[in-house]
Amino acid sequence: MNTFSQRILNGSFRGVLRWSQLDALWARVRDGGEWYVYLVGEPPPERAESPASLERFITEIDALLRREHEHDYCGIVYTDDADSPGLVKIYDPHNLGASCGSSGLKILPRWILSRTPPEALETPEILPEGRRRWWRRLFGGEARR
Repeated sequence: MNTFSQRILNGSFRGVLRWSQLDALWARVRDGGEWYVYLVGEPPPERAESPASLERFITEIDALLRREHEHDYCGIVYTDDADSPGLVKIYDPHNLGASCGSSGLKILPRWILSRTPPEALETPEILPEGRRRWWRRLFGGEARR
């Protein structure tokens, strides 16, 4: 069985290396359809985002990544299919771990966009309070379930 967590941890993903590629990915996500937005470490959403809520998330996460990932390339966003995405993993610029995986620990993405309802993912790390506040500010403290 191919569970959500197995797809996240072991699935085939392509890195979004350039900021222009991230712009193109966001355009495809915005093209329509239902998207679930999940902050790993919080309970997963039970409903897809409204178009306005999805747009707000994309705008805010894009600004956060460009501000906090102080490189001239992206490299911390991955998708299952650049042309027709169904799953997008976004890593936290402040929790990248060893990119080569030499530490033996699998670092989970901080945020996930999925066309299917996500399942709760187990993470050994504590969700930083700053990320939790950012999330609540973004979604107005609304219940995510």
